[in-house]
Amino acid sequence: MCGIAGIIAPNARNYTEEIQQMTDAIAHRGPDAAHHEFYGNAVLGHRRLSIIDLSENGKQPMFSDSKNECIVLNGEIYGYQELKKKYVDYAYRGTSDTEVILAMYQQQGKELLAELPGMFALAIWDEEKQELFCARDRFGEKPFYYTIGKNGEFIFASEIKAILASGLVKPELNQEALYHYLQYGYVNAHQSIYRNIQTLPPAHALVFSEGKIRVERYYSIPATDLHISLSEAKEEFTALLKNAIQKQLVADVEVGSFLSGGLDSSTIVAMVNEFKPKQTTISFGYSGESSELKFADEIAKKYGTNHIEIYENRGNIAAEITKISPFFDEPLADMSYTPQFKICEAASRHLKVVLAGDVGDELFGGYSFYGVEHQLKNHFSYNNILAKFGLTQFGRFRETSYITRENIRNKNILDFHQNKVRNFFTPKEMASLGISSNYQQPYSFKANPDSLTDIMRIDIEKYVPGNMLVKSDRMAMANSLEVRTPFLDKDFAEFCVQLPENLKLDGKNDKIILRESMQNYWTESIRNRKKQGFGSSVEHWFEEQGLIELSDVLLKDKTQKIFEFIDFNAAQKFLNKDKKHWNLLQLALWADNYKTYL
Repeated sequence: MCGIAGIIAPNARNYTEEIQQMTDAIAHRGPDAAHHEFYGNAVLGHRRLSIIDLSENGKQPMFSDSKNECIVLNGEIYGYQELKKKYVDYAYRGTSDTEVILAMYQQQGKELLAELPGMFALAIWDEEKQELFCARDRFGEKPFYYTIGKNGEFIFASEIKAILASGLVKPELNQEALYHYLQYGYVNAHQSIYRNIQTLPPAHALVFSEGKIRVERYYSIPATDLHISLSEAKEEFTALLKNAIQKQLVADVEVGSFLSGGLDSSTIVAMVNEFKPKQTTISFGYSGESSELKFADEIAKKYGTNHIEIYENRGNIAAEITKISPFFDEPLADMSYTPQFKICEAASRHLKVVLAGDVGDELFGGYSFYGVEHQLKNHFSYNNILAKFGLTQFGRFRETSYITRENIRNKNILDFHQNKVRNFFTPKEMASLGISSNYQQPYSFKANPDSLTDIMRIDIEKYVPGNMLVKSDRMAMANSLEVRTPFLDKDFAEFCVQLPENLKLDGKNDKIILRESMQNYWTESIRNRKKQGFGSSVEHWFEEQGLIELSDVLLKDKTQKIFEFIDFNAAQKFLNKDKKHWNLLQLALWADNYKTYL
């Protein structure tokens, strides 16, 4: 796991200071080594967190055997040993996965992406073609940002802060990204918060040649459902998951696991036990709050892990978010980023690599709102104009159920999902703040508005890379820790994406395929438990005096940077110690952190 950066411009050695500043800005992503390599018109930079091939042969930027190509890679190519057997004509110098990509590029060129697995953001400079080839993994686990500098330079990096550190670009606020943030609490996966700094979307490749940028999608998630029985699905599910775990355990350092005691992390730990009987597990909880540690302890004892339990009091929330938020470079309203930072901080004292159970809810149907959408879809009034009319009239005299009311208000379950789930501000409220530039993220498939599995596909292409994986990557990398996500193994994820709705949830149960396949690997109490988060509500957090004082400084002073973007008077109406207040506070923190650039 690493940080990458580069500048493509004539007389690249003139940018020695700029590339140094860029890699220094992301030193947390790779504290083990820093290095730069120059061609006449390109300089590539790298920060290394040594995981595979710890020798000098694994150093990046890495030249090919012909010296015509040079690569920088952030990520891991799972199963690269098998890939390497297909490219035996290459003169390998080491044992790293990075070198395998060079071998693939020489033989296949840009087509290598069709068979490249894992999580990655990469850039390859081709000296003969005078061309830069870049790509990002299918689900967006690893970040990649780029821009054109003030002198026409093509500049790229793992994080926006590295691009800003170059001093070659003056960023401009992206109104569309701001709209998306205010509505959903995160910047969408196809844009950055700056209009003139782009993110390479997941599953896309980029070519920079002759001063022109070409971006293309190279992968789309499967858009149809399988016809498969539960018994067949269980067998395939288990086999694919074991294969994913086995590949992601490959490293030249110890690989541990996060263990929350939930279904997903308990499953990961159980599967690791198939290949690694003595593993290290890490759990984290806050004292005085509803804790999952007792469940984690059960699994740790069941599998005899080297279990490390971190249990601490919540600190000064204002101080914590002030310290942590700059790592994001963009506003993020997800409340769980502080505990995410803390568990990564704790893990990094013992490990360099951990497995996490992220994205299980999106793949298996674990969120409670999926259950609500299932009820909406199966209500007698769904897509029934006459029933809706009758219920509307009935509702004038007697109170109707939540499901009835939402069926009347929304055209379909997709409409409900987009406008009711994880929403902060309404379009009308955003207009009052002076923000109206909406943006509709493109998807790799045409969603059926009545399909719950398509809603889960949308979450995998929208929420997962825009929020979940941003949080995971930045909080891990802030602590020089690599987090791997076995559920996003290409073969396993594709299989789960295609499972029909009835194998994910029904009127009583969620995560049916996971429960049916893995229940014998869990303890009895874990089999019967419900989903649980980190406990606190935003209203509880706003009881802390320090947070109120921080809010007053950032949101009640007209001179603060945030009020160059949104209306001050309108904002005051939303400071009600609720999630909208939290959203505005995170935006104000971001603006304050990056005001010197704006």
